[in-house]
Amino acid sequence: MSDYFDQEEIVKDYDSVIFKRILEYIKPYRHLALVTFIALAVSTIGELLLPVLEQRIVDDAIVARYIALDTAQAAEQNISETASAELAELPRGSGLFQTKPIKINDTLFVPQNQQLRISSSVEKELRAKNILDGEQWYVFSLNEKNSVYVLNNPLFIHDKNSAAVRARLLETLSTDELRAVRDADIKRIYSVILILFISLLLVFAATYVQAWSANLIGQRVMKDMRLELFQKTVWQSTAFLSRHPVGRIVTRLGGDVETINDFFTSVMVALLKDISVMAGSLVTLFLLSPRLALVVLACTPPVIVCTVLSRVRARDAFRRQRTSSSAVTSYLSERLSGLQIVQYFRREQRSMHEYSRLNGELLSANLGEIRVYAIFRPIVEFMATFTTATLIAVGSMLVLDLTLSIGVLIAFINLVAMFYAPVMDISEKYTILQSAMAGGERVFALLDTDQRIPDEGTREISSLRGHIEFKNVCFSYKIGEEVLNNLSFQVNPGEMAAIVGYTGAGKTTITNVLARLWDIDSGTITLDGIDIKEISLRSLRREVLPVLQDVFLFSGTIADNITLGLDLPPSEARKAAIAAARAVGAHDIIMRRGEGYDTPLSEGAANISGGERQLISFARVIAHNPSIVVLDEATSSIDTETERLIQAGMERILSGRTSIVIAHRLSTIRNADRILVLKGGAVAEQGKHGELIALNGIYARQWMLNSQPF
Repeated sequence: MSDYFDQEEIVKDYDSVIFKRILEYIKPYRHLALVTFIALAVSTIGELLLPVLEQRIVDDAIVARYIALDTAQAAEQNISETASAELAELPRGSGLFQTKPIKINDTLFVPQNQQLRISSSVEKELRAKNILDGEQWYVFSLNEKNSVYVLNNPLFIHDKNSAAVRARLLETLSTDELRAVRDADIKRIYSVILILFISLLLVFAATYVQAWSANLIGQRVMKDMRLELFQKTVWQSTAFLSRHPVGRIVTRLGGDVETINDFFTSVMVALLKDISVMAGSLVTLFLLSPRLALVVLACTPPVIVCTVLSRVRARDAFRRQRTSSSAVTSYLSERLSGLQIVQYFRREQRSMHEYSRLNGELLSANLGEIRVYAIFRPIVEFMATFTTATLIAVGSMLVLDLTLSIGVLIAFINLVAMFYAPVMDISEKYTILQSAMAGGERVFALLDTDQRIPDEGTREISSLRGHIEFKNVCFSYKIGEEVLNNLSFQVNPGEMAAIVGYTGAGKTTITNVLARLWDIDSGTITLDGIDIKEISLRSLRREVLPVLQDVFLFSGTIADNITLGLDLPPSEARKAAIAAARAVGAHDIIMRRGEGYDTPLSEGAANISGGERQLISFARVIAHNPSIVVLDEATSSIDTETERLIQAGMERILSGRTSIVIAHRLSTIRNADRILVLKGGAVAEQGKHGELIALNGIYARQWMLNSQPF
C-alpha cells in the first residue's frame, strides 16, 4: 500500500503553544468572551444553589428540627473542660448556611442542619447529665394566629417570642392547630419555591447566553481562520501549491478549522463548566458537612486513577481511528476516481481485498475506541453509585444520632450526582481536545509557511512595447534537476515567437518564469530592458497573460469568466466581454445558448465543450488587453473549425502585440516570426519556418514526420 494512505499526522497531546495561539483569536471578541464567562459563572452558581435551596426548604420548613441544650443544667453540672470548649464552639447564627439558635427560658435550641460539632465522648457526657436532649424539637415564633393554641397547652414550652414542642408530639395536634403552628413554614415554603423557580429561570437564561456566545465566538474564529488561511494560500508561490495537494489544503480550511470550533463550543467552555461544578460541589459539601464531605472525598482516588488510565487509552484508540479512517477515505476516493482503469485492468477483486483489509482495520480501531468508553463509563457510574450508597449509609447514622439533618443528606446526594456527571464526559472532552490540538497544529503549520514570490519590485508599468529577453537563465523545480540550462533568446516587440521541443524540454516552464509564477535560479529576464524582479507583480501579471493548456473556468456566467479581474463598471465590462468574444469568433457560439453571455457554467465548465472553453479562455485574455500574450498549447484540444476561428482572431488581435506560442502541432506556428527549438533546456535552433527547414536539423526532421507531436 502506498504511503499516500498513511499521511495523516499523529495526533498530539495537549500543546500549550497551540492552545495559546488558538486563544489569540479570541482577542477581537474578548467582550463576547467576558459575557460567556459571566454567564458560565451565573449558571454554575445557580446549579449549585439548587441543592442548597432544596436543603433549606427541607430543613427549615418541611422538617424544621432542632436539638435542645439545657443551659441551666450545663451551668450547674460539673462538665469537663473538653465539653465546655466544644459547647463554646456551637454555631452562633453567622454565615450563609446558618440561622440563629433560639433560646427559650433556659433551653438553647440549635437547628439540626447546623450540626452539633462535638465529639461522641462529649455527646455521651452531655446526654448522661441531661444537658443534651435525646429527641428532636420543633421551634417556631409566636404570633396572634398560633398563640391561642400554645399559651395554655402543656405540650409547649415558650417565652413571649418563641415556642417549642417535641417533634413526635406534632402528630397529636389537630389540623387547625398544626396549620396555625406551622404557618411560618408554609410561607417559607412558598418563598423558597419562588426563589427556586427564579433560580431555574436564571440558570436557563445563563446557559442559553453561554451556549450562544460560545458558539458565536467559535463561528467567528472559524471565519477569521478560514479567511487568513485562504489569504495565505492564494499568495503562495506555485512551488508551494505543487508540494501541497489541493485536497490537503481544503482539509485545512475545512475539517481542521472545524475541530477548533469544537474546541470552543465543546471543550473550553464545557471543561470550565465541569471543573467549576466539580470544585463548587466539593466546596458546598464541606460547607454543609465536613465529616460527610470527607467520606465523598475518600471515594474519589479510584475515579482519578481510572480517568488517567482512560485518557491514555482513549488517546491511543483515537489515533488509530483517525489513521484508519484517513486510509479508508483516501483509498475509496482514489479507486472511485479511477474506476474505469480498475475495470480495464481487471483489478476489481484485488481492490475488494485491499478495501476489505482497510475496512477491517477501521472496524478494529472503532471497536478499540468503543471498548475504552464501554469500560470507563460503567466504572465511573459504579463509583458514583458506590459513593452515593456509602454516603447514605454514613449519613443515615449521623441523622439517627441527631448530628445531621435530612435536608443536608438529600443535598449531598444531589451534589454527588453533580460532581460525578462531568467525570463521565472527561474522556470524550479529552478526545475532542486532542483533535483540536492536531487540527490547530496543521492549521498553524500552514499559516507559518511563507513561500510567496517576493514582490519587491517598485516599478509600475501601464504598457510595454513587448521586448522579451532571457539571459543565461537557469531554473530547476528540484535541486540538481535543471529544466532550463543557461537559456538565452530574444523576442522583439510585436513578434509572434513559437517555442517547440520534446516533452520536458522546458517549453511551459518559460511561461511560468516569465510571469514569475516561479523565480529563476540564476540569470535575468527583462521586459523592455527592465528586470522583471523590478516590476511589481500586479503590473507584470497585468501585462503578461496566458491562455493555458489546461483551461480553467470558474462557476458563474460566461460573461463573468471573460471579464474576470477587469476593474470596470458592469456595463463597460459587458461591452468588453462581447468585443473580446467577437474578436476570437466566439460571439455566435455563445449566443446560440439560450441565455447567451449569462449562461451559467457548472463546476469545471463541464456543461460546455472543450473548444468553447478554449475560446472563452482566449477571449478572457483579449478582454484584458495585455502587452504580451502566451499561448501554451492553446489549440491542442480544439477541433479544426474552432481552430480556424482562433487563428482568424489571432491575426486581427495580435497584430502589433508580442506573443509566445507553445504548440505541439507545427501547422499552427508555420507563419510565426520566430521559432525557437528547445533541447535540454536550451535553444538548439531558431529562425523562421523556411530557415529551419533549410537547416535540416531537429525541426526539419520533425516536419518531415508529417508534423507529429513532440
